[in-house]
Amino acid sequence: MSSAPQLSHATSAKAIEAALPAPVSSSPPSTIYSTMRRGGLREFLMTEVDPDRSTIPLAAYCFMTGWIDVVSFSAIFVWCAFQTGNTLQLAIALARLFYGPPGQRDTSFHLADKQALTSVTTFVFGAFLGRIGDRMGAKTRIWLFLGTIFQSLLTMGAAIALWQSHQGSVASGRDVPPWTNASTYACLGLMSMSMGLQGIMGKRVNTQFATTIVLTTVWCELMADPKLFVFRPVTTRDHKILGIAALFVGGFCSRAILQAIGSPASLGIAAGLRVLVALSWFFVPAKRTTATKRP
Repeated sequence: MSSAPQLSHATSAKAIEAALPAPVSSSPPSTIYSTMRRGGLREFLMTEVDPDRSTIPLAAYCFMTGWIDVVSFSAIFVWCAFQTGNTLQLAIALARLFYGPPGQRDTSFHLADKQALTSVTTFVFGAFLGRIGDRMGAKTRIWLFLGTIFQSLLTMGAAIALWQSHQGSVASGRDVPPWTNASTYACLGLMSMSMGLQGIMGKRVNTQFATTIVLTTVWCELMADPKLFVFRPVTTRDHKILGIAALFVGGFCSRAILQAIGSPASLGIAAGLRVLVALSWFFVPAKRTTATKRP
């Protein structure tokens, strides 16, 4: 007779346990297969990626920054991603108008100043295009994929423009840059636009990689990290070091390749690499959803 109450108690306990939401820690990570099986392709594409598990594509972004920046700097000593120097160069060009007695002032717009202006304006335009992601969802897989594909198309356009320019890849000195015609301006503008778009996309993901294109802040934050010398994994420190190393390796590879086969081919390879980076966003797990708490 005592077995009936025990059975009833066990049944009610199971019912209560089933009604309770699963704890957050017990929720398995959402993968490409589980998400598509549960909600279909649309849900998979519109799902936000987990920033904490976006290390590989963001490190690849840093790698591409080093790769593409070296192409422009090797030819004209202009960084297509680092706009601090280009902005100051324009300030110097403006100040030059007031140097010397009237009638003897240098009022010409130097070639280097024109290239700096091209880089700044197209970079800003590319960053502005990144605001499209705010409407689609800045961390959704579909935007991160499409945005990176567009970066690849811009890079391929730059490669074609430079190839059609029939100009060199490496400057013999600062006073003799090999890029002087309209096609090279188009190449520089397309490269800078792609970096502006990458920068805002990286910033919107909001991780230790920051914008993935500017390392001055990353270096400062790394040196200020209170766990800099802790001998165990520390995300705030390790991801910054990874970003710096990826940019360095990207620059090294780019220079070695363009010295061997030229800048147009180097940019063509970069376009292909960006396609691979775009595809990698599909394999980043979705952001964990917090279970609804019971009142």
